[in-house]
Amino acid sequence: MLLIVGLGNPGDQYASSRHNMGFMTLDYLMEERVGEEINKKGFHGLYTKAMFCGEQVLFLKPQTYMNLSGQSVVEAMHFFKIKAEDIIVIYDDMDLDVGKIRLRPNGSSGGQKGMGNIIDLLKTQNIKRIRIGIGKSPIPVVDYVLGKPTLEEKEEIDKAIVKACDALEEIVRNGFDKAMNKYN
Repeated sequence: MLLIVGLGNPGDQYASSRHNMGFMTLDYLMEERVGEEINKKGFHGLYTKAMFCGEQVLFLKPQTYMNLSGQSVVEAMHFFKIKAEDIIVIYDDMDLDVGKIRLRPNGSSGGQKGMGNIIDLLKTQNIKRIRIGIGKSPIPVVDYVLGKPTLEEKEEIDKAIVKACDALEEIVRNGFDKAMNKYN
């Protein structure tokens, strides 16, 4: 079983912030392509199991706040006996231009604290990820990532979310390598 994790911060005040790209991507995916809601409480998060592209997939939105996301991921992994190589994490990335996506099969967190916590707790950098660009911060980083995108940025981010969902479909149907070749 695949575990698809969207990173973000819980609470209405963060709902459309730059730091919630993972949550927004899963919300769009569930509403537009899966027809389910991520509404079960457990594993310090919200989760659901659903069929996606013919496969049973576990979708998870950690509710621990970004910097402790790994706690939720580890609990869900252990309960459902999911291996690290079967996890895909979706999150925001300031090193990518607004609206760009990048798939990576492994690597460091690049300073993204939620991904860093997952890597630390799993003790491996071999975790697949989809990064959604939010651009460089012209203001203090915390204010930027917790702030809302401009209207122009939002248009680009909305396109990136759709593209990230397309990439997820490609991953489930044809594997991560083919998806990287197609979307990077």
